[in-house]
Amino acid sequence: MVLLYIPLMKELNVDWNTIKQIPRTELQALATGLREYSLMHAFDGYNDRDISEMAKNKPEVRAQYAAYKEQKQKYENILDLEKRPKTLGELFK
Repeated sequence: MVLLYIPLMKELNVDWNTIKQIPRTELQALATGLREYSLMHAFDGYNDRDISEMAKNKPEVRAQYAAYKEQKQKYENILDLEKRPKTLGELFK
């Protein structure tokens, strides 16, 4: 349970009194959102070559980068689906 609260207090600046008032499901949703955000922006600004250099000293970086790219692709696919025309009329606009 502490592992859930500390990131919320540190990263989102939520105080202990507020945490006690928020329902557990909402706290879990906030923690999940924070994890998603952290994963999506963990490797911003790096390219494959940079990751290869970092992975020489820390092999776990390659797995983290793979998770980052997978998550990024997932959200890009969702955005592409939203941009597609839903009707024939939208296609010709």
